[in-house]
Amino acid sequence: MSDAEGGCAQSRTTVTEAEVEALVRGICFKTGPPRRLGVEVEWLVHELRDPRLPLTSERLTAAYAAVRSVPLRSALTVEPGGQLELSSPPAASLMECVATVSADLDAVRAVLHRDGLGLAGLGHEPWRTPGRFLREPRYDAMEACLDRGGPAGRAMMRASASVQVCLDAGYEEPGPLGHVRRWWLAHQLGAVLVAVFANSPLADGRPTGWLSTRQLRWEQIGTGRAGGPVLDADPRAAWARHVLDSPVMCVRDDGGPWLVPRELTFREWIRSGTPRPPTREDLDYHATTLFPPVRPRGHLELRMIDAQPGDDGWIVPLAVTTALFEDPEAAETAYRAVKPLAERAHGVPAPHNALWRDAARVGLADPELREVAGSCFAAALRALPRLGATPGVVDAVEAYRDRYVARGRCPADDLLDGLRATAAGHPHPHPHPHPHPHDSSPHGKDTPS
Repeated sequence: MSDAEGGCAQSRTTVTEAEVEALVRGICFKTGPPRRLGVEVEWLVHELRDPRLPLTSERLTAAYAAVRSVPLRSALTVEPGGQLELSSPPAASLMECVATVSADLDAVRAVLHRDGLGLAGLGHEPWRTPGRFLREPRYDAMEACLDRGGPAGRAMMRASASVQVCLDAGYEEPGPLGHVRRWWLAHQLGAVLVAVFANSPLADGRPTGWLSTRQLRWEQIGTGRAGGPVLDADPRAAWARHVLDSPVMCVRDDGGPWLVPRELTFREWIRSGTPRPPTREDLDYHATTLFPPVRPRGHLELRMIDAQPGDDGWIVPLAVTTALFEDPEAAETAYRAVKPLAERAHGVPAPHNALWRDAARVGLADPELREVAGSCFAAALRALPRLGATPGVVDAVEAYRDRYVARGRCPADDLLDGLRATAAGHPHPHPHPHPHPHDSSPHGKDTPS
């Protein structure tokens, strides 16, 4: 949601349907040897003295002004509800990415801590939906558009946080690291990642009945805005059709409020030319207003993982996902493990199918998802040393497997346990009542010098 206007093109010439298809095909899937990776970590910002207290806009504004005075290698952005996001620069290795983001997070936390604030790794705000912090035309238009479908859009904008893993699209040729295979794998493995890392079972202080309420919100927003394309043998063609046939969120206007049309697809906008003909810049902007679980932006952006508990909890999904995509042997194992899951989707695009719904609702209580998750973690643990992962990172992944995957649990279960303990008269002051294995682990700093 914090995307800038960059992406597919930067010119004010009008576009035709054929030009849109050519632009999307040529730019949104850039193939070649998988060499780079990155991560975008979103965090809720809470009062250290009591995370249930609301934060005023003035308090957040002052805090972010202080944070921006600190030199960072990652890009710092703010989400509409005041969530903080760090987006790493492209890294040549897993450990380079870990080292960069860990150092930046240490610097950010130190500044916030001086102001009595902290970063909370939760996929969804458990107590309330914050007011909107950002007042910009983009978010005014987004809110107006999403409000037509109900309250889920505001909750997504203001109350959600994630770990987004970014990977190269892959080779042009077939095989475990080919772009067609990686595109397919991302959509099937994505459901497993939802289940394994679900960490948002609460909203307004109560269980929602879903272990990943954040993923529930994306499903509730609907297929046009938050759905993926139909999977077929040509990802480029499928994504180009999806971009053309998805609804336009807004028509930007430098001289006044942005128009928020009703049920106008980009294809229809091209054909009608009203309220004005769309430009290549409009195409670029339109692509940033689509939020599928896997988004091609030259690379693949995996958007389905809830923010994780603990200062370093984000490293585990980054490490596991990287291993399953970048190591050929692990990629082949993951492909074979998730292949039977595709039948449960019944051809319906993610996340609006039964497989993704089960993953978000019950997580690893689903026996098939639990079995596949175990196979994928085993493959990742074998692959990580081959990718140069330090013992600390490998140990963290192994600890996560033993604590959660092997027991059919996820961090959301810890939150629910804490809520039940509080109801029974044993209050816990922190949203994660049990110490997380990452809280005291040094693996976030266990990087090559």
